[in-house]
Amino acid sequence: MRTQDMTIGKPLQVIIRFALPMMAGNLCQQLYTMVDAFFVGQFAGFKALAAVGAADWLSWLVFGFAWGYTQGFSILISQRFGAGDQKGVKVSVGNSLSLTAIICVFIAAVSVVLAEPVLHLLKTPDDVFHDAAAYLYILFGALPVLGAYNVQAGILRAVGDAKTPLYAMLLASCVNIGLDALFVIGFRWGVAGAAAATVIAQGVSAVYCFMVLRSMPQILPEKEDVRLRKETAGQLVRLGTPTALQNAVIGVGGTAIQRVINDYGTVFVAGFTATNKLYGLMEMAAVSLGGALSAYTGQNWGARKYNRIRRGTHFGALAGVGVSFLIAGLLFLLGRPILSLFIEAEDPRIIQDCLDVAQDYLNAMLVGLFTLYLLYIYRSALQGMGDTVTPMVSGLVELLMRVGAVLVLPLFFGQVGVYFAELCAWVGAALLLMAVYYIRIRSLPKADGT
Repeated sequence: MRTQDMTIGKPLQVIIRFALPMMAGNLCQQLYTMVDAFFVGQFAGFKALAAVGAADWLSWLVFGFAWGYTQGFSILISQRFGAGDQKGVKVSVGNSLSLTAIICVFIAAVSVVLAEPVLHLLKTPDDVFHDAAAYLYILFGALPVLGAYNVQAGILRAVGDAKTPLYAMLLASCVNIGLDALFVIGFRWGVAGAAAATVIAQGVSAVYCFMVLRSMPQILPEKEDVRLRKETAGQLVRLGTPTALQNAVIGVGGTAIQRVINDYGTVFVAGFTATNKLYGLMEMAAVSLGGALSAYTGQNWGARKYNRIRRGTHFGALAGVGVSFLIAGLLFLLGRPILSLFIEAEDPRIIQDCLDVAQDYLNAMLVGLFTLYLLYIYRSALQGMGDTVTPMVSGLVELLMRVGAVLVLPLFFGQVGVYFAELCAWVGAALLLMAVYYIRIRSLPKADGT
Protein backbone atom coordinates (compact mmCIF):
# COMPACT_ATOMS: atom_id res chain seq x y z
CA MET A 1 0.00 0.00 0.00
CA ARG A 2 1.78 3.16 -1.18
CA THR A 3 -0.66 5.67 0.27
CA GLN A 4 -0.45 6.89 3.87
CA ASP A 5 -3.24 8.04 6.18
CA MET A 6 -1.79 11.06 7.99
CA THR A 7 -4.88 11.59 10.15
CA ILE A 8 -3.69 9.00 12.67
CA GLY A 9 -0.49 8.52 14.64
CA LYS A 10 1.71 10.95 16.57
CA PRO A 11 1.90 14.20 14.56
CA LEU A 12 5.66 14.76 14.68
CA GLN A 13 6.44 11.13 13.85
CA VAL A 14 4.00 11.19 10.92
CA ILE A 15 5.46 14.43 9.57
CA ILE A 16 9.10 13.38 9.98
CA ARG A 17 8.47 9.93 8.50
CA PHE A 18 6.91 11.61 5.46
CA ALA A 19 9.52 14.39 5.28
CA LEU A 20 12.60 12.15 5.31
CA PRO A 21 12.04 10.60 1.86
CA MET A 22 11.22 14.07 0.53
CA MET A 23 14.41 15.37 2.09
CA ALA A 24 16.44 12.61 0.49
CA GLY A 25 14.79 13.35 -2.86
CA ASN A 26 15.44 17.07 -2.51
CA LEU A 27 19.03 16.31 -1.56
CA CYS A 28 19.44 14.31 -4.76
CA GLN A 29 17.92 17.16 -6.75
CA GLN A 30 20.20 19.71 -5.14
CA LEU A 31 23.25 17.53 -5.58
CA TYR A 32 22.69 17.19 -9.27
CA THR A 33 22.02 20.94 -9.48
CA MET A 34 25.39 21.41 -7.80
CA VAL A 35 26.94 18.87 -10.16
CA ASP A 36 25.57 20.93 -13.06
CA ALA A 37 27.26 23.99 -11.60
CA PHE A 38 30.47 22.03 -11.01
CA PHE A 39 30.70 20.77 -14.57
CA VAL A 40 29.80 24.17 -16.03
CA GLY A 41 32.09 26.14 -13.72
CA GLN A 42 35.07 23.78 -13.92
CA PHE A 43 34.92 22.72 -17.56
CA ALA A 44 33.21 25.64 -19.31
CA GLY A 45 34.60 28.46 -17.14
CA PHE A 46 33.36 31.12 -14.75
CA LYS A 47 31.62 33.03 -17.57
CA ALA A 48 29.50 29.99 -18.34
CA LEU A 49 28.63 29.76 -14.64
CA ALA A 50 27.70 33.44 -14.72
CA ALA A 51 25.45 32.74 -17.73
CA VAL A 52 23.56 30.12 -15.74
CA GLY A 53 23.28 32.61 -12.90
CA ALA A 54 21.98 35.32 -15.20
CA ALA A 55 19.21 32.94 -16.24
CA ASP A 56 18.47 31.51 -12.79
CA TRP A 57 15.84 33.92 -11.48
CA LEU A 58 14.10 34.19 -14.83
CA SER A 59 13.82 30.41 -15.04
CA TRP A 60 12.66 30.32 -11.41
CA LEU A 61 9.94 32.83 -12.23
CA VAL A 62 8.60 30.71 -15.09
CA PHE A 63 8.92 27.36 -13.34
CA GLY A 64 7.64 28.75 -10.07
CA PHE A 65 4.51 30.01 -11.79
CA ALA A 66 3.87 26.61 -13.39
CA TRP A 67 4.74 24.58 -10.28
CA GLY A 68 2.50 26.84 -8.21
CA TYR A 69 -0.47 25.33 -9.98
CA THR A 70 0.69 21.78 -9.31
CA GLN A 71 1.19 22.70 -5.62
CA GLY A 72 -2.35 24.04 -5.47
CA PHE A 73 -3.76 20.99 -7.24
CA SER A 74 -2.24 18.65 -4.64
CA ILE A 75 -4.10 20.47 -1.84
CA LEU A 76 -7.52 19.42 -3.13
CA ILE A 77 -6.29 15.86 -3.68
CA SER A 78 -4.99 15.58 -0.10
CA GLN A 79 -8.19 17.05 1.34
CA ARG A 80 -10.40 14.63 -0.59
CA PHE A 81 -8.12 11.74 0.33
CA GLY A 82 -8.32 12.69 4.01
CA ALA A 83 -12.12 12.87 3.75
CA GLY A 84 -12.23 9.34 2.28
CA ASP A 85 -13.71 10.55 -1.04
CA GLN A 86 -12.11 8.04 -3.43
CA LYS A 87 -14.05 9.12 -6.51
CA GLY A 88 -13.29 12.74 -5.73
CA VAL A 89 -9.60 11.88 -5.52
CA LYS A 90 -9.65 10.24 -8.97
CA VAL A 91 -11.45 13.17 -10.55
CA SER A 92 -9.03 15.61 -8.90
CA VAL A 93 -6.04 13.62 -10.16
CA GLY A 94 -7.39 13.38 -13.70
CA ASN A 95 -8.25 17.07 -13.90
CA SER A 96 -4.88 18.00 -12.39
CA LEU A 97 -3.08 16.10 -15.15
CA SER A 98 -5.16 17.76 -17.87
CA LEU A 99 -4.79 21.26 -16.48
CA THR A 100 -1.04 20.86 -16.00
CA ALA A 101 -0.60 19.85 -19.64
CA ILE A 102 -2.58 22.87 -20.87
CA ILE A 103 -0.83 25.32 -18.55
CA CYS A 104 2.69 24.07 -19.32
CA VAL A 105 2.24 24.19 -23.11
CA PHE A 106 0.92 27.76 -22.91
CA ILE A 107 3.63 28.99 -20.53
CA ALA A 108 6.35 27.29 -22.61
CA ALA A 109 5.23 29.07 -25.78
CA VAL A 110 5.12 32.49 -24.12
CA SER A 111 8.42 32.01 -22.28
CA VAL A 112 10.39 31.00 -25.37
CA VAL A 113 9.21 34.12 -27.19
CA LEU A 114 10.02 36.47 -24.30
CA ALA A 115 13.32 34.95 -23.12
CA GLU A 116 15.74 37.16 -25.07
CA PRO A 117 13.79 40.44 -24.67
CA VAL A 118 13.70 39.93 -20.91
CA LEU A 119 17.42 39.12 -20.76
CA HIS A 120 18.03 42.42 -22.60
CA LEU A 121 15.75 44.19 -20.15
CA LEU A 122 17.77 42.79 -17.26
CA LYS A 123 20.96 44.11 -18.90
CA THR A 124 22.58 40.69 -18.96
CA PRO A 125 26.32 41.14 -19.61
CA ASP A 126 27.21 40.74 -23.28
CA ASP A 127 29.85 38.09 -22.62
CA VAL A 128 27.28 35.71 -21.09
CA PHE A 129 24.11 36.69 -22.99
CA HIS A 130 24.27 34.00 -25.69
CA ASP A 131 24.79 31.15 -23.23
CA ALA A 132 22.08 32.44 -20.91
CA ALA A 133 19.59 32.57 -23.79
CA ALA A 134 20.51 29.06 -24.97
CA TYR A 135 20.05 27.72 -21.45
CA LEU A 136 16.58 29.25 -21.17
CA TYR A 137 15.43 28.13 -24.62
CA ILE A 138 16.12 24.50 -23.78
CA LEU A 139 14.51 24.60 -20.34
CA PHE A 140 11.47 26.61 -21.40
CA GLY A 141 10.89 24.51 -24.49
CA ALA A 142 10.85 21.38 -22.33
CA LEU A 143 8.47 22.80 -19.71
CA PRO A 144 5.74 20.17 -20.39
CA VAL A 145 8.29 17.41 -19.69
CA LEU A 146 9.36 19.04 -16.44
CA GLY A 147 5.72 19.62 -15.51
CA ALA A 148 4.91 15.93 -15.98
CA TYR A 149 7.22 15.00 -13.12
CA ASN A 150 6.11 17.81 -10.81
CA VAL A 151 2.38 17.18 -11.08
CA GLN A 152 2.76 13.42 -10.59
CA ALA A 153 5.10 13.88 -7.63
CA GLY A 154 2.56 16.28 -6.10
CA ILE A 155 -0.26 13.78 -6.59
CA LEU A 156 1.70 10.96 -4.99
CA ARG A 157 2.74 13.07 -2.00
CA ALA A 158 -0.83 14.28 -1.52
CA VAL A 159 -1.94 10.70 -0.82
CA GLY A 160 1.01 9.98 1.46
CA ASP A 161 3.49 8.41 -0.99
CA ALA A 162 6.79 10.23 -0.50
CA LYS A 163 8.97 7.28 -1.53
CA THR A 164 8.12 7.12 -5.23
CA PRO A 165 9.21 10.76 -5.88
CA LEU A 166 12.39 9.93 -3.96
CA TYR A 167 13.18 6.91 -6.13
CA ALA A 168 12.35 8.95 -9.24
CA MET A 169 14.75 11.67 -8.15
CA LEU A 170 17.49 9.15 -7.36
CA LEU A 171 17.13 7.79 -10.87
CA ALA A 172 17.08 11.29 -12.35
CA SER A 173 20.21 12.24 -10.41
CA CYS A 174 22.19 9.32 -11.82
CA VAL A 175 21.02 10.08 -15.35
CA ASN A 176 21.74 13.79 -14.97
CA ILE A 177 25.26 13.32 -13.66
CA GLY A 178 26.12 10.86 -16.41
CA LEU A 179 24.74 13.12 -19.11
CA ASP A 180 26.50 16.17 -17.61
CA ALA A 181 29.81 14.38 -18.03
CA LEU A 182 28.93 13.36 -21.58
CA PHE A 183 27.44 16.65 -22.78
CA VAL A 184 29.61 19.21 -20.97
CA ILE A 185 32.98 17.43 -20.92
CA GLY A 186 32.69 14.97 -23.80
CA PHE A 187 30.67 16.97 -26.35
CA ARG A 188 31.71 20.40 -24.97
CA TRP A 189 28.18 21.75 -25.18
CA GLY A 190 28.66 24.03 -22.17
CA VAL A 191 25.51 25.41 -20.51
CA ALA A 192 23.33 23.99 -23.27
CA GLY A 193 24.61 20.53 -22.38
CA ALA A 194 23.80 21.04 -18.70
CA ALA A 195 20.28 22.16 -19.59
CA ALA A 196 19.75 19.20 -21.91
CA ALA A 197 20.96 16.79 -19.22
CA THR A 198 18.45 18.25 -16.76
CA VAL A 199 15.55 17.92 -19.19
CA ILE A 200 16.31 14.31 -20.09
CA ALA A 201 16.78 13.35 -16.43
CA GLN A 202 13.46 14.94 -15.47
CA GLY A 203 11.79 13.09 -18.34
CA VAL A 204 13.08 9.79 -16.96
CA SER A 205 11.72 10.64 -13.49
CA ALA A 206 8.32 11.52 -15.00
CA VAL A 207 8.12 8.15 -16.75
CA TYR A 208 8.99 6.36 -13.51
CA CYS A 209 6.26 8.21 -11.57
CA PHE A 210 3.73 7.42 -14.30
CA MET A 211 4.54 3.71 -14.12
CA VAL A 212 3.95 3.75 -10.35
CA LEU A 213 0.78 5.81 -10.67
CA ARG A 214 -0.63 3.22 -13.07
CA SER A 215 -0.20 0.55 -10.36
CA MET A 216 -2.35 2.46 -7.84
CA PRO A 217 -6.00 1.79 -8.81
CA GLN A 218 -7.29 3.62 -5.72
CA ILE A 219 -6.15 6.96 -7.20
CA LEU A 220 -5.56 6.20 -10.90
CA PRO A 221 -8.13 8.25 -12.86
CA GLU A 222 -10.48 6.67 -15.38
CA LYS A 223 -10.81 8.15 -18.88
CA GLU A 224 -13.85 10.20 -17.87
CA ASP A 225 -11.92 11.63 -14.89
CA VAL A 226 -9.34 13.22 -17.18
CA ARG A 227 -12.06 15.26 -18.92
CA LEU A 228 -12.24 18.67 -17.28
CA ARG A 229 -15.22 19.06 -14.98
CA LYS A 230 -16.39 22.56 -14.23
CA GLU A 231 -16.63 22.20 -10.46
CA THR A 232 -13.40 20.28 -9.88
CA ALA A 233 -11.37 22.22 -12.43
CA GLY A 234 -12.67 25.44 -10.92
CA GLN A 235 -11.60 24.37 -7.43
CA LEU A 236 -8.17 23.34 -8.68
CA VAL A 237 -7.65 26.63 -10.48
CA ARG A 238 -8.83 28.62 -7.45
CA LEU A 239 -6.31 26.79 -5.26
CA GLY A 240 -3.50 26.84 -7.80
CA THR A 241 -3.70 30.41 -9.11
CA PRO A 242 -2.79 32.19 -5.86
CA THR A 243 0.14 29.81 -5.35
CA ALA A 244 1.29 30.36 -8.93
CA LEU A 245 1.01 34.12 -8.53
CA GLN A 246 2.85 33.90 -5.21
CA ASN A 247 5.77 32.14 -6.89
CA ALA A 248 5.68 34.52 -9.85
CA VAL A 249 5.81 37.54 -7.58
CA ILE A 250 8.78 36.06 -5.71
CA GLY A 251 10.40 35.43 -9.09
CA VAL A 252 9.85 39.05 -10.14
CA GLY A 253 11.61 40.15 -6.96
CA GLY A 254 14.47 37.81 -7.77
CA THR A 255 14.82 39.16 -11.31
CA ALA A 256 14.91 42.67 -9.87
CA ILE A 257 17.87 41.58 -7.74
CA GLN A 258 19.44 39.99 -10.83
CA ARG A 259 19.08 43.32 -12.65
CA VAL A 260 21.07 45.04 -9.89
CA ILE A 261 23.61 42.22 -9.68
CA ASN A 262 24.27 42.37 -13.41
CA ASP A 263 25.49 45.95 -13.04
CA TYR A 264 28.33 44.75 -10.80
CA GLY A 265 29.86 42.68 -13.61
CA THR A 266 30.51 39.07 -14.54
CA VAL A 267 32.72 38.24 -11.52
CA PHE A 268 30.04 39.40 -9.10
CA VAL A 269 27.37 37.45 -11.00
CA ALA A 270 29.52 34.30 -10.93
CA GLY A 271 30.05 34.61 -7.17
CA PHE A 272 26.35 35.12 -6.55
CA THR A 273 25.57 32.13 -8.75
CA ALA A 274 27.94 29.88 -6.82
CA THR A 275 26.13 30.69 -3.57
CA ASN A 276 22.72 30.27 -5.17
CA LYS A 277 23.74 26.72 -6.04
CA LEU A 278 24.02 26.15 -2.28
CA TYR A 279 20.66 27.81 -1.68
CA GLY A 280 18.95 24.52 -2.41
CA LEU A 281 20.99 22.81 0.31
CA MET A 282 20.10 25.57 2.75
CA GLU A 283 16.37 25.29 2.13
CA MET A 284 16.26 21.55 1.43
CA ALA A 285 14.93 20.52 4.83
CA ALA A 286 12.52 23.48 4.84
CA VAL A 287 11.02 22.39 1.52
CA SER A 288 10.72 18.82 2.78
CA LEU A 289 9.14 19.72 6.12
CA GLY A 290 6.84 22.17 4.35
CA GLY A 291 5.76 19.58 1.80
CA ALA A 292 5.11 17.02 4.52
CA LEU A 293 3.17 19.52 6.61
CA SER A 294 1.07 20.61 3.64
CA ALA A 295 -0.01 17.01 2.94
CA TYR A 296 -0.50 16.35 6.66
CA THR A 297 -2.58 19.51 7.15
CA GLY A 298 -4.59 18.88 3.99
CA GLN A 299 -5.57 15.37 5.02
CA ASN A 300 -6.42 16.43 8.59
CA TRP A 301 -8.36 19.44 7.33
CA GLY A 302 -10.43 17.10 5.17
CA ALA A 303 -10.99 14.86 8.20
CA ARG A 304 -11.80 17.93 10.38
CA LYS A 305 -9.03 17.04 12.85
CA TYR A 306 -8.05 20.59 13.72
CA ASN A 307 -6.19 19.82 16.93
CA ARG A 308 -3.85 17.56 14.99
CA ILE A 309 -3.13 20.50 12.70
CA ARG A 310 -2.20 22.63 15.73
CA ARG A 311 0.13 20.00 17.13
CA GLY A 312 1.69 19.16 13.79
CA THR A 313 2.44 22.80 12.94
CA HIS A 314 3.89 23.45 16.41
CA PHE A 315 6.23 20.48 16.26
CA GLY A 316 7.08 21.20 12.63
CA ALA A 317 8.18 24.75 13.51
CA LEU A 318 10.40 23.50 16.35
CA ALA A 319 11.95 20.86 14.12
CA GLY A 320 12.51 23.39 11.34
CA VAL A 321 14.32 25.88 13.56
CA GLY A 322 16.52 23.14 15.00
CA VAL A 323 17.49 21.85 11.56
CA SER A 324 18.17 25.38 10.29
CA PHE A 325 20.70 25.97 13.08
CA LEU A 326 22.44 22.69 12.24
CA ILE A 327 22.66 23.50 8.52
CA ALA A 328 23.83 27.07 9.18
CA GLY A 329 26.60 25.81 11.46
CA LEU A 330 27.84 23.28 8.91
CA LEU A 331 27.85 25.79 6.04
CA PHE A 332 29.64 28.43 8.12
CA LEU A 333 32.45 25.89 8.48
CA LEU A 334 32.38 24.22 5.06
CA GLY A 335 30.88 26.89 2.80
CA ARG A 336 34.04 28.25 1.16
CA PRO A 337 35.56 24.86 0.23
CA ILE A 338 32.26 23.85 -1.35
CA LEU A 339 31.89 27.15 -3.19
CA SER A 340 35.38 26.76 -4.65
CA LEU A 341 34.19 23.67 -6.54
CA PHE A 342 32.01 25.82 -8.78
CA ILE A 343 34.55 28.44 -9.84
CA GLU A 344 37.44 28.06 -12.24
CA ALA A 345 39.39 30.71 -14.15
CA GLU A 346 42.89 31.15 -15.52
CA ASP A 347 43.53 34.18 -13.30
CA PRO A 348 43.72 33.19 -9.58
CA ARG A 349 42.64 36.72 -8.63
CA ILE A 350 39.33 36.23 -10.42
CA ILE A 351 38.76 33.01 -8.49
CA GLN A 352 39.41 34.75 -5.17
CA ASP A 353 37.18 37.70 -6.06
CA CYS A 354 34.34 35.35 -6.99
CA LEU A 355 34.80 33.37 -3.78
CA ASP A 356 34.80 36.52 -1.65
CA VAL A 357 31.45 37.57 -3.13
CA ALA A 358 30.03 34.07 -2.72
CA GLN A 359 31.20 33.72 0.89
CA ASP A 360 29.84 37.11 1.99
CA TYR A 361 26.47 36.40 0.38
CA LEU A 362 26.30 32.93 1.96
CA ASN A 363 27.10 34.26 5.46
CA ALA A 364 24.43 36.95 5.21
CA MET A 365 21.77 34.32 4.50
CA LEU A 366 22.97 31.83 7.11
CA VAL A 367 22.53 34.39 9.90
CA GLY A 368 18.75 34.40 9.39
CA LEU A 369 18.21 30.96 7.91
CA PHE A 370 15.77 30.00 10.67
CA THR A 371 13.31 32.63 9.39
CA LEU A 372 13.22 30.86 6.00
CA TYR A 373 12.27 27.63 7.78
CA LEU A 374 9.47 29.34 9.71
CA LEU A 375 8.25 30.84 6.44
CA TYR A 376 7.96 27.40 4.84
CA ILE A 377 6.27 25.83 7.87
CA TYR A 378 3.52 28.40 8.30
CA ARG A 379 2.98 28.89 4.58
CA SER A 380 2.55 25.14 4.11
CA ALA A 381 0.15 24.89 7.05
CA LEU A 382 -2.06 27.62 5.59
CA GLN A 383 -1.97 26.03 2.14
CA GLY A 384 -2.98 22.66 3.57
CA MET A 385 -5.93 24.39 5.22
CA GLY A 386 -7.00 25.62 1.79
CA ASP A 387 -5.73 29.18 2.23
CA THR A 388 -3.57 29.95 -0.78
CA VAL A 389 -4.40 33.67 -0.78
CA THR A 390 -2.36 34.59 2.31
CA PRO A 391 0.75 32.86 0.93
CA MET A 392 0.21 34.83 -2.28
CA VAL A 393 0.11 38.06 -0.28
CA SER A 394 3.28 36.93 1.50
CA GLY A 395 4.86 36.69 -1.94
CA LEU A 396 4.00 40.35 -2.48
CA VAL A 397 5.61 41.15 0.86
CA GLU A 398 8.72 39.26 -0.27
CA LEU A 399 8.74 41.27 -3.48
CA LEU A 400 8.49 44.61 -1.68
CA MET A 401 11.08 43.70 0.93
CA ARG A 402 13.50 42.18 -1.58
CA VAL A 403 13.30 45.01 -4.11
CA GLY A 404 13.28 47.69 -1.41
CA ALA A 405 16.35 46.20 0.24
CA VAL A 406 18.29 45.80 -2.99
CA LEU A 407 17.58 49.41 -3.97
CA VAL A 408 18.06 51.07 -0.58
CA LEU A 409 20.72 49.11 1.32
CA PRO A 410 23.49 49.53 -1.32
CA LEU A 411 23.11 53.31 -0.94
CA PHE A 412 24.38 52.96 2.63
CA PHE A 413 26.50 49.81 2.57
CA GLY A 414 27.61 49.46 -1.04
CA GLN A 415 27.45 46.03 -2.68
CA VAL A 416 27.31 44.40 0.78
CA GLY A 417 23.74 45.68 1.05
CA VAL A 418 22.69 43.42 -1.83
CA TYR A 419 23.57 40.36 0.26
CA PHE A 420 20.81 41.07 2.78
CA ALA A 421 17.91 41.42 0.34
CA GLU A 422 16.98 37.74 0.71
CA LEU A 423 17.01 37.90 4.51
CA CYS A 424 14.75 40.98 4.52
CA ALA A 425 12.28 39.18 2.24
CA TRP A 426 12.19 36.09 4.49
CA VAL A 427 11.55 38.11 7.64
CA GLY A 428 8.69 40.14 6.17
CA ALA A 429 6.90 37.12 4.72
CA ALA A 430 7.40 34.93 7.80
CA LEU A 431 5.90 37.53 10.13
CA LEU A 432 2.77 37.85 7.98
CA LEU A 433 2.27 34.10 7.62
CA MET A 434 2.71 33.42 11.32
CA ALA A 435 0.25 36.15 12.28
CA VAL A 436 -2.46 34.90 9.90
CA TYR A 437 -1.93 31.25 10.86
CA TYR A 438 -2.42 31.91 14.58
CA ILE A 439 -5.49 34.08 13.94
CA ARG A 440 -7.04 31.31 11.82
CA ILE A 441 -6.12 28.40 14.05
CA ARG A 442 -7.56 30.08 17.14
CA SER A 443 -10.90 30.46 15.38
CA LEU A 444 -11.23 26.69 14.86
CA PRO A 445 -12.78 24.21 17.35
CA LYS A 446 -10.37 23.15 20.08
CA ALA A 447 -11.30 19.46 19.84
CA ASP A 448 -11.11 17.39 16.66
CA GLY A 449 -13.28 14.47 17.63
CA THR A 450 -10.42 12.00 18.04
